[in-house]
Parts: sequence; C-alpha cells; structure tokens
Amino acid sequence: MSLHGPMRGQRGATLAVGLIMLTLITVMVASAFQLSTTDLKSVGNMQVRDEAVAAANKAIEQVLSSPFTASPAGESIDVDLNNDAVTDYTVVFATPTCVNAAELVQIVPPSSISLGSAFTAANSDYFQTSWDLNASVTDVATGAAVRVHQGVRVLLTQVQYNTVCT
Repeated sequence: MSLHGPMRGQRGATLAVGLIMLTLITVMVASAFQLSTTDLKSVGNMQVRDEAVAAANKAIEQVLSSPFTASPAGESIDVDLNNDAVTDYTVVFATPTCVNAAELVQIVPPSSISLGSAFTAANSDYFQTSWDLNASVTDVATGAAVRVHQGVRVLLTQVQYNTVCT
C-alpha cells in the first residue's frame, strides 16, 4: 500500500472548497456594500425631507408674522436655510383658509391690551377663527417635494370676520 495514493484524491477537494469559500465571501462583501449604499441613500432622503420641513416652518412663521388674515392670498416664498444668499427651497402657499369660527359674545379677550385699538370694550363681538395654512415645499437642487399643513387660531373682530371668513 502506498502513502501517496490517498493524498492525491484530497488535493482537488481542498481547491474546490477554497474556491467555494472565496465565492461566498465575495457575495457577502458585495451584499454588505449594496446594503450600506441603500442605507446612505435613505439617510440622505430623510435629511432632505427634514430640511424641507424646516424651510416650510420658516416660511409659515413669516406668513404668521404678517397680517395674512387682512386679505388672504396664496404666495411663494424663497427660503435660504444656510444663509449663503442662494435659494435652497421654494415654499408655495395656497390661499389661507378660514376653516372654523366661534363667536365670543360680550367678552373682552384677555389679550386685547396687546392687540391694539381694534379690540376695545366697545367692540364686544369677537370671533375665535381657525385657519389652515397649506405649504408645498420644493428643493431647488434635488426636486424633492414635501407638503405641510399648519393650523393656527386667530382672534378677529366682527368686521374682520365678515370680511374674510364668510
């Protein structure tokens, strides 16, 4: 019996097992790379979405600081989030809508002092109105779009209510 006989049959099996293991490791590395690329895209999309919502909130604050109930109208606001003098997002507002109102009869609102002369004890009919601000945000660079709805409550006099809510 020769010692070289059984060794010759095992040399080919080692090569085949080695090639199979190398193939499996290559497939695992390729899968890990694909998964990490997909995760990176997901994180990038979430970052763009969060920035778009922040742009919408900034534009909503701008609209709320204006007398938007005096004559509600749609408008477009350019937002520069990083202050580099380049528009990052365009926020388009639909016409603000008065969706609900409740009359406050014979009550001077507690905040009437800060609201000025339009809200005096002589004008005793007020309306607590609810408004819907609908903003559509578009990223200028990527084209990503987000829609944001914001509700806000505004105290109006009878005359203002009759002008914009009926």
